Amino acid sequence: MVRVADGTLRRTPLYDEHEKAGARLVPFAGWEMPVQYEGVKAEHEAVRMAAGLFDVSHMGEVVFRGPDAERAVQRLVTRDVSRLEAGQAGYAAVCYESGGTVDDVLVYKNPDDFLVVVNAANREKDVAHFREHTGDLDVEVVDESDDWALLALQGPRAEEILQNFTGSSLSDMKYYRHAVGEVDGRHAVISRTGYTGEDGFELYVRPDAAAPLWRRFVEAGATPAGLGARDTLRLEAGMCLYGNELDEETTPLEAGIGFAVHLDKEQEFLGQEALRREKEEGLRKKLVGFKVEGRGIARHDHPVALGGETVGTVTSGTQSPTLGEAIGLALVAPGVEDSFDVVIRDRPVPARVVPLPFYKREKK
Repeated sequence: MVRVADGTLRRTPLYDEHEKAGARLVPFAGWEMPVQYEGVKAEHEAVRMAAGLFDVSHMGEVVFRGPDAERAVQRLVTRDVSRLEAGQAGYAAVCYESGGTVDDVLVYKNPDDFLVVVNAANREKDVAHFREHTGDLDVEVVDESDDWALLALQGPRAEEILQNFTGSSLSDMKYYRHAVGEVDGRHAVISRTGYTGEDGFELYVRPDAAAPLWRRFVEAGATPAGLGARDTLRLEAGMCLYGNELDEETTPLEAGIGFAVHLDKEQEFLGQEALRREKEEGLRKKLVGFKVEGRGIARHDHPVALGGETVGTVTSGTQSPTLGEAIGLALVAPGVEDSFDVVIRDRPVPARVVPLPFYKREKK
């Protein structure tokens, strides 16, 4: 259940916790969400060095049930979900026939159904798209978003903190696996996933369990972290954000998430033919990572220029708290390989193309 702030903005079950913690709350994707508490840099570093706690209850949860549930999901997403085992999750894109991206999603395979987690801003659009393209199948598409709250506990201490509150053996849970269990006596789906480049967990719980768990994790040492740190962390990890790197005009191949596109899967998915053609004929644009070598920070929508001609657009940019350098992602024309200028306030600033991700954690 969500509360409505003023008739337009929704509030998550953790709104009171954010206010008590002194969060700066901003409108985001139709929600009133915390952008920061102590400060973006401090929260970013807490996740890299210890553990950060995010409220991501604004995300949408859509369940596919019925005899044709797998056929329906296969038709809608780019990943071959038949390769997933029950208890496993996979990142995927949802495409239009043109190959442009409807959304990027996480697909959870359960013993009896599939859970598809969608971006908050795309929830209504996605559900309409799902139902429009599965109407001939024996499947029930249920939007359960208001029945769940979602907490993300991320960082090298995440396992240690969470293990204090659950009997599930977290050390045995591999990356992109999930299990149903209890956390501090409350029903939860525990998923070893995240959006920060760190080890960590995402916990799907009933709305009335969110605030008590939030308080318990903070008491155990987790630092509340807002949308600001979430964005700098995912950018350092080279992860796409829908609306920046992905949109209806950009295909998953152009956005560099070809690993989530299984063109060889047996059952046809929406956009498959367009993506096959794109792969054969070559990309119209491609996503690259870059570091700014002059003064300034590249931001979303700044032009990318080569020899005075515009050859692309910055999709995301920030001052990296971990690297201490200005970094960014850009969609550029094919052939732009090594360097270019980013036009910051009408001034060309040199930038160098670098491999992604900018930051990769050391695994145990």
